[in-house]
Amino acid sequence: MNPQDELFAVADRQQGYFTSQQAEVCGIARSNFHFRVRSGEWVKSLRGIYRLARYPVTDRSELVLWSLWSRDRKGNPQGVWSHETALDIHELSDVMPSKMHMTVPPRFRKRDAIPKHLKLHFATLAKSDRETWQGYQVTTPLRTMIDVIEEGIISPDFIKQAIQDGIKKGVLMLQDLNTAEHPKLKEYRDWYLNEHKIQKRN
Repeated sequence: MNPQDELFAVADRQQGYFTSQQAEVCGIARSNFHFRVRSGEWVKSLRGIYRLARYPVTDRSELVLWSLWSRDRKGNPQGVWSHETALDIHELSDVMPSKMHMTVPPRFRKRDAIPKHLKLHFATLAKSDRETWQGYQVTTPLRTMIDVIEEGIISPDFIKQAIQDGIKKGVLMLQDLNTAEHPKLKEYRDWYLNEHKIQKRN
């Protein structure tokens, strides 16, 4: 596979985006980057992040862009979309976040200032707490519910709606709510059981 095809394969997994490191790994010299941008083949999106100009426009491509922004020195994205943004991604409730919420490792650091539209949460996420979508990661519906409940900013009505939406869509299971060791989540579980006249098992 030639360098151009290798780069397309990488970008295709990331909704058209790629980093300078990824382009170099594919065999494209950094000295050629400026020419590819001037020719219109690439579009520079952020420092060290590009997009194939002719790649079809995708829905919510900004989720990939800012995921790549969170990469470490080795080029590995550190951020996982979470909290209200994860609710939005999973289409749970009608909540409309004013910022993009991302969970990053406790030691996460960037040399540049954090963009104002990003809200960072610092925590260590287990693999079981996150899912991989096209070019980015997002917390699971269960982990998302726990996060927004602990954050305490979203109204209880939105949380109830999110739980109902999740169970209806099959991305949240009553068994998950039963086994999750979280007092507040159990309160919402009991509300759901009572609302739908389901007998409590424990």
